[in-house]
This record gives sequence, C-alpha cells and structure tokens, in this order.
Amino acid sequence: MGQGSGGESVRFGTDGWRGIIARDFTFDNVGRVADALVLHQRDPRRKDAAIYTDWKAEYRPAERGVVIGYDTRFLSEEFALHFARVLRDRGMPVVVSEHAVPTPALSYAVVDRAASVGVMITSSHNPPVYNGIKIKAEYGGSAPQEVTDAIEARLTPAPPSPRSAVSEIERVDLRTPYMNRIRALMDRERLGASRIHAVVDSMYGSASGYVAELLRESGVPYTQIRGTRDPLFGGKKPEPLLENLIPLRAVLRSRAAKRERLIGVITDGDGDRIAAMDEKGGFIDPHGTYALILRYLVEERGLRGAVVVSFNLTDLVRRMCATYGLEVIEVPIGFKYAVEQILKKDVLMAGEESGSLALRGHIPERDGVLWSILLCEILATSKRPASELVADLHRRFGPQAVRRKDIEIQTRIEVVEKLRANPPDRFGGLPVRSIETLDGVKLRVDGGWILFRASGTEPILRIYCEMETEEAVRKMLDEGERFARGA
Repeated sequence: MGQGSGGESVRFGTDGWRGIIARDFTFDNVGRVADALVLHQRDPRRKDAAIYTDWKAEYRPAERGVVIGYDTRFLSEEFALHFARVLRDRGMPVVVSEHAVPTPALSYAVVDRAASVGVMITSSHNPPVYNGIKIKAEYGGSAPQEVTDAIEARLTPAPPSPRSAVSEIERVDLRTPYMNRIRALMDRERLGASRIHAVVDSMYGSASGYVAELLRESGVPYTQIRGTRDPLFGGKKPEPLLENLIPLRAVLRSRAAKRERLIGVITDGDGDRIAAMDEKGGFIDPHGTYALILRYLVEERGLRGAVVVSFNLTDLVRRMCATYGLEVIEVPIGFKYAVEQILKKDVLMAGEESGSLALRGHIPERDGVLWSILLCEILATSKRPASELVADLHRRFGPQAVRRKDIEIQTRIEVVEKLRANPPDRFGGLPVRSIETLDGVKLRVDGGWILFRASGTEPILRIYCEMETEEAVRKMLDEGERFARGA
C-alpha cells in the first residue's frame, strides 16, 4: 500500500482505486499512480505477462501506449489530463478521450486501438465526493490482481510535477467506434418487432445519450431522464438501487394510463451497470435482469455456454442453468474474477449482483449500454409486459427475493472474521445448513442464505440475503445488522 503525500493510502480494491476528492484522491496521488503504471508497463520482468498466454489473450508491450477515459464526476477530465501529462513526460504514448465516456467505451477503445492498457477516471457508483481509477488490460477488461498489486507496489512517495502542457495531449473520439460496435451487436429486427416505449435513466452519468441515440435510430419511442451532467448526481449515489430510482418510477407510472408497453432501463454513474423497471414501476433488480437475459439468450436465441455467477448472485440463475444443462462457474465478488473465466472458457454470459454483465462476442467487460438495448429487445419480441416476464421466471424456476443492506461500521472486517472463526448453528431463528467462504461468509439456511462481506473501498459492511419472500428477507437483514453491530 502506497502512502499519499497527505498521509492517505492509495489502495486498489476489487475494481480499482477510489478515494475522497481532495483528501486522498488528489492530483499528487493520481500522478503517483501514473508514474507507477509506467514503471510496471516497462518492467521487462513483468510477472503478469504470462497470465495473458494462459488466458489466450494478447500481450502488448508498453510502446502500444495508453488510452484514457473519464466520467462526468467533479474534475474527472482534469485528473485524466494530469495522468496523461505524467505519462507523456515519461515518453509513454497516450491519448485522452475528447469527452466523458462510459467505462465500456474506454474498455472497447483499448481493444480497438490495440493499446497496451486503458485508464478510466471514475468512481463508478460511489457517492459524489469520491473519484477513482480503473485499470483496463490489453483484452479490454478489468486488470488482474497481479497487475494492480504490481502498480501499487511501485508507488513512490514523491509526486511527479508534469512538464508537458495540456495542449500537447492528443484528444481522440472514443464514442463513435464504441457506438458502431454496439450497433453491430444489436438485432434491429427484433428490437423493432413491436412498439414499446423505453424510459432511459442515465442517473446523470457518462452513459447519458448513448441508449437514447440507439433507440432513436431503431425507431423505438423513448423518454430520457437524468440525462444531463450533474457532478452531484441529483444528491443520490449513481447506483441502480430501488431507493435511488424514484424519478424513474414516477415517469413510468405517469405513462401507465396510455397503455404503452413500457420498460425502464437504468445505467449507473459510469455506464457499466444496469437494472430495470417494469410497466408498473416495479423494480427488476440486477438478479432479475440477469435471469431475464439468460432465459432470452437460451430460449429465444438458442445460445449455449458456461454461465459465470458471482458469490452474491441469486440462486435463481443456478436453478435455471440446472434446467438448461449449462455449466455454472461461481467466482468471488469483483468483475475481474469473471473476466478471468471469460478469457479461459466458452462463457455465454457472466455477471454479478451489482448489475455487471458481459456477453460472449463482445469485450470481456460490463456494458450497461449494450444490456439496456438487449432488455428493450427482450420486451419488443415478447407479447407480454415486463412484469409478467419476471413473474413467469419465478413460476418456472422458483421464488426469489434478494436484497442488500449496507451499513457503515468501522469493525466490518472484524465482523466477517468473527463469523468465519465461529459460525453460528442458527441464524434468524433458522438452522444453518452450510457455511460458504469463497468471498466473505455465507450462511445457508432453510429457504435461502445470508452473506456478510466487508467492502474493499469504503467503511461499509455489505449484507446480502436471498429468501423466498420479501418479508423473510427483511427479517434476516435486520437480524444481520443486529449481529454486526453487536459483534
């Protein structure tokens, strides 16, 4: 862990480094990360080079350069240019996006431009006071742990003072190539099979305008909300959770009387996560969107392949795969673990509880824009409304109610370790049938499970729970919080 000039640490978590702006996410620390990246990329003894051979991915030398993107957060563009100036001073070829872009556009640019690495200035779904850095490897997905560990180990105490001028940094269009890629993956015939109306909620993030443009080109009526730039994200975290989607629900309910075939699609702050809402304003959480898309790919498009699920994803997907005869690969939380499996095996789709999904034939990366279009395509090709599609999944594959509760607690790590060392025989009044520790501690009880996991980037304990009913989930989550605060 490298110490910042202000005494704060620079530490890469499950998907990059995030910090509070002006406290630890400073220009000095951003410059130190840029310097460390150069040292890593030019190290002839890079241990991670062999990983790409194992994963059947192309390894590219440092001379292929760096491509940098940034989101709509406060000072993101300025941080991106500062990062680029340090790289240019060190003789590293570098280009920076002309405008704010969603993370999947930056990731696609790494592949499209055959760059050696990509850097995205974003803090994804974190509160507005945060910013961060995501590192994207040669294959256009999250860098493996070995890379971020190596960058962190190369951090030096003294921050660099860039000499290159901002005007000397080459700016490039990352939007157009990415949008052309999405157009190639879309099925316009299916999307236009019947008239639907999509309400697109970009949560003031960097995917604003992307889904709307693709729908407009396809002749699909839509309404765009929260599609402008607001570094404060309207006072909410730009995360597609139910409590942050009151504006979308209001718009959907206001249009319900028009008897339109409605769906709401949501992307997060940097456009790599999704969720949805049905025509009644009912929340289709990332677990439900994953299941809807899996059913569509298998039953409507006739596709096959392994299915990668994170440790905190619904058992509904596992039951579906058992019915379809598909291999399930369970991985720790953090999309980089899914990426590893995508590069090693024939994976149809991969995803996790956060709304992160990847599809075979595209980059090994989460893409909220692509999946938003696919959700619209699913509704367009169905004769039933979105709420009935979700209900049908539960009738066929079993009930599913999943929720997450985040609690701010400084002893989050101690809580998880206590559970790991001394798991209870009963929890929430139910006998504990088994204990799983792939990532955090999951207690399986009759009818479901509860999972405790400490955040790697915030002082937050995340408690996940799946049961057969919403009431049972609420009771278990309340019991989980009582346990954590009393531990």
